[in-house]
Amino acid sequence: MTSTPSADRVPATGALESTSEPSQRPALASVLVVGSGLIGTSIGLALRQVGVDVALEDSAPGRLALAVELGAGRPRAHAESFDLGVIAVPPGQIATELFRVEQLGICRTLSDVASAKAQPQADAESLGVDLSRYVGGHPIAGRERSGPAAAHGDLFVGRPWVLTPTRAAAADAIDDVRALAVACGAVPIEMSADDHDAALATVSHLPHVVASLLAAQLVAASRETVALGGTGLHDTTRVAAGDAGLWTEILAANSGHLAAALRGFTADAARMVDALEAIEAGDPAALDSLTRLLETGAAGRARVPLKRGETAAHFATVPIVVRDAPGELAALLRTLGDAGINVEDVRVEHEPGRPVGVVEIDVHEETAAALIACMRQSGWQVYS
Repeated sequence: MTSTPSADRVPATGALESTSEPSQRPALASVLVVGSGLIGTSIGLALRQVGVDVALEDSAPGRLALAVELGAGRPRAHAESFDLGVIAVPPGQIATELFRVEQLGICRTLSDVASAKAQPQADAESLGVDLSRYVGGHPIAGRERSGPAAAHGDLFVGRPWVLTPTRAAAADAIDDVRALAVACGAVPIEMSADDHDAALATVSHLPHVVASLLAAQLVAASRETVALGGTGLHDTTRVAAGDAGLWTEILAANSGHLAAALRGFTADAARMVDALEAIEAGDPAALDSLTRLLETGAAGRARVPLKRGETAAHFATVPIVVRDAPGELAALLRTLGDAGINVEDVRVEHEPGRPVGVVEIDVHEETAAALIACMRQSGWQVYS
């Protein structure tokens, strides 16, 4: 059970390093999941799909019972041991649960799934958790809904799963957590805890704060005003529906990196305010400042991966009008399938007061012309 720590497993530069090469360790046969919320239950469902024996623990009996009923695993029995223990509780409880489970002596390796890594890792070290057997983890996946009822066995497929081993972590412990990620269909990546937290502040925690602040502006708005919102409002506020208590813990655990990211955002927001006020005052030169801010936003959006690591720049969106009637969307997708056109993503926008909607189809750029021709030949109305 002992192994020499591998010092080169944690990138010093902070760059993402894929670690999906096949492990020499045996496949995981048994896993204990502590916490049966969205992530814990989804892990259980994913592991059960590949034949791993999963035992569950949760301080809330009702939550545990629902996770078991959904097929995510079975309640943990006494006097049994596991290849891996996964702590899937809020960040503030991670270290305590790691220490508790370690003291039971039932897991050869321990991990967690918190979306902030440095603070839980430091807390675990201060409690005396054996860092050679503990490897932090974070599957970069989730939903705005919480609890076991929102869980899904395919939640992690194709998504990054960050491993944050310390310098003390044993190589076989790292292999166990990598095997967990692979078994769940994810792509394991190694980073230091601090590099992970800096990255997540930008790509996850800041977006949640911005979405929450934006959605908060709707509280004082009239129903008529809110009813005018379209896909832009829905897309930009979706994650604001997340559990406020859980997100308070997540943001607090990464407060330093998040504050820095938020300062950068507010500086850009201030420049936007200055440009708009100058335009209102009649300064035409301020239009250039507004355009540059918007162009920078468009450039950033083009870098966001949409599918299998591909960025938005590789995709085209084709809007198609559909009647608001049963079977219309199915008929549209069937037409595309019959023509051999692969759809990358689909979004539906209803038009208020009209019995039609607009379906936005995302395809690779080189497929867009064929999609438009196919739709028009089949009698569909295409915006292009």
